[in-house]
Amino acid sequence: MSASSTWHPGAGRRIRVVIVDDSALVRSLLSQLLAAARDIEVVGVAADPIAAREIIRATNPDVITLDVEMPRMDGLEFLSRLMRLKPTPVIMVSSLTQRGSEVALRALELGAVDFVAKPRLGIQEGLQGSADELIDKIRAAAGAKVRRSSFEVAPALGADAVLPAAGLSRIAATEKLIIVGASTGGTEAIKAFLTQLPPACPGVLITQHMPGAFTRSFAQRLDSLCRIAVKEAEGGERVLPGHAYIAPGDFHLLLARSGANYVTEISDAPPVNRHRPSVDVLFRSAANVAGKNAIGVILTGMGKDGAAGMLEMKQAGAHTFAQDEASCVVFGMPREAIAVGGVDEVVALKDMAARVMARAGADRAVRV
Repeated sequence: MSASSTWHPGAGRRIRVVIVDDSALVRSLLSQLLAAARDIEVVGVAADPIAAREIIRATNPDVITLDVEMPRMDGLEFLSRLMRLKPTPVIMVSSLTQRGSEVALRALELGAVDFVAKPRLGIQEGLQGSADELIDKIRAAAGAKVRRSSFEVAPALGADAVLPAAGLSRIAATEKLIIVGASTGGTEAIKAFLTQLPPACPGVLITQHMPGAFTRSFAQRLDSLCRIAVKEAEGGERVLPGHAYIAPGDFHLLLARSGANYVTEISDAPPVNRHRPSVDVLFRSAANVAGKNAIGVILTGMGKDGAAGMLEMKQAGAHTFAQDEASCVVFGMPREAIAVGGVDEVVALKDMAARVMARAGADRAVRV
């Protein structure tokens, strides 16, 4: 479909639609709902934008329905590229595109014709209830005039040039994460914290000051004691709910993104605050990548590693906790984080897991 063409209901053929969504359930439901409309034909489905590119080339659809949170490339990035290379009417179908939301406004700015809010709970009933709305919007979109985007492709200049993309990634994320830092006395504190976490807790990333020869056995020991899975981080693995990833000794652990997924990253960059792994490095990466979707926890430890990073997390919208003095082996790291204004709540170790989970439940967005 060219940028200037319009859809005419009497043209003798049905509106050709491609569905792009990483949920097999959603793809199936949308296909069934649209099949009920005689003037609409689903000509392709794709689980992510990379697969969608070939399907769109082969089918030349009149309308695309597009999710935001997907692996390999998020929907907003794909929308931006699509509008530069092959302008096509797009309806955003996502739990993030509630009316008036920042994601909805960004999608419209990038060239989407309209959006339909995907329910966060009761996905089947919710989509069935929105079927008439979606069909009407697809019919309207098929006749829309979409224009080639004027957005330019950013040059590949290096890390500083792509920092704004971290802000977009925070918008397009719903998963909560727990980010933990500890040092002296931390092995027992981490054990006490992790053994109280339920199997369905958010993914956990941990930096504990510890030599390389001990972190794997430490992780294996915790894995045998906890209801969640615990492992030494390897780098490049997707951060999953109910899993904890411990920084390997002599390497920094960072939070990164791959499409809509959080992943671990390992770095042998120089020590920070004389430590590798460094809590500040992990906390700063969480501030940059997860923002308000992160929950920060600083436990017992000597020195000030993590204080500045926790402040950055709080400034990025994360909720932050520090272990109280009475339950710390050494109160240095929590004290420094409190002193710089980086802590929202000071909590006894025995209550930490319950308070963190209560906070995660209070503002947790359920991904569908």
